[in-house]
Amino acid sequence: MPLDTSPSSSPSLPALSALPVPALNTQPNLTHPDDFYEALIDMHRDCDEAQSQAVNARLILLLANHIGDQAVLLEAMRQARLGAEPGRFPAHD
Repeated sequence: MPLDTSPSSSPSLPALSALPVPALNTQPNLTHPDDFYEALIDMHRDCDEAQSQAVNARLILLLANHIGDQAVLLEAMRQARLGAEPGRFPAHD
């Protein structure tokens, strides 16, 4: 898949025009969101910054493996990146 080399694009993400529109569910889908959030915070308890980043990376890779669909994962990455840019908010379906 060709990469978009324009200055405004991320160097590691394929050009948006090269991607099919995947079925990424961005609607609330957690049966117990507060419990999940509490468990996510607890997962980081007593971790220093490096350990916390390693735990996050491992969780991301485990969930990506579980999802398995490259197009869905790339769309999630795109939306996560948009949400991290100043003045931008991720789109919701």
